[in-house]
Amino acid sequence: AEAEALAGQLRQFGFRLTGKHRSKAVERFTQGAINIVVNTEREGLAHSAYLTHGTSAYAMGLMVEDAAATVERARALGAQLFNQRLGPNQLAIPAIRGIGGGIIYFLDQKSPLGRVWDVEFDSVDDPAPVRDAGLGRIDHVAQTMNYEEMLTWILFYTAIFRTGKSPMVDVVDPGGLVRSQVIESDDGALRLTLNGAESRKTLAGHFVAESFGSSIQHLAFRTDDIFATAEAMRAAGFRPLEISPNYYDDLEARFGMEAALSDRLREHNILYDRDEAGEYFQFYS
Repeated sequence: AEAEALAGQLRQFGFRLTGKHRSKAVERFTQGAINIVVNTEREGLAHSAYLTHGTSAYAMGLMVEDAAATVERARALGAQLFNQRLGPNQLAIPAIRGIGGGIIYFLDQKSPLGRVWDVEFDSVDDPAPVRDAGLGRIDHVAQTMNYEEMLTWILFYTAIFRTGKSPMVDVVDPGGLVRSQVIESDDGALRLTLNGAESRKTLAGHFVAESFGSSIQHLAFRTDDIFATAEAMRAAGFRPLEISPNYYDDLEARFGMEAALSDRLREHNILYDRDEAGEYFQFYS
């Protein structure tokens, strides 16, 4: 039932059911270069993750130059490898344990791993009418943890991957401060936001407590036209997180914003910021 509700929400985002696994209760939803896999298996890692955390993003897959070499480097640096029994029509995808017991899978184009969607999945046509919303790729993945764990995971990512890190910033929450730091590859293809919660009263702290451990808190999708995306999603029945009208009054005063732009932001509950590098628009489910 939860998978059906999630599929309905994904369709509001413009994702289309494009594949079903040949031997498992797993479905693939796609839009642009984004793949979301919904797993309702009754055994294995997916089921144990569900029993522990509820419906959650318990794993992510990264495309690397050499999957075997990446896993070997991770193993040499002390990462815990992950594998489970393979069924029919399944590839042995190299993987390691990540934050909160989650899994990071590695794929590459030089091996059969690059054909995982063709090897493991049958192509299907979505029975529901779905309109593309213009989402092109995953912009970033936000992972939340207790602040005491944060330095460990920063070291984990920067040691295993060719990444840099931004300065740590304090994000103000009504319940306290959340420490946030970005891990990013040189080309921006991999971007992880690590949020360290110091208090259970914050949204981040509440998430860690309620989901029984650190894990992926949200996924951010990139679009070339956020207003067109918001309009397409609204037409599909999507309801965004509502933003207080006072927020837009503050934007007008802070940036000298024209009323026409402020009205467009307000109409779709889009958040806004600006600095010397450009403008940033975002909205939330």
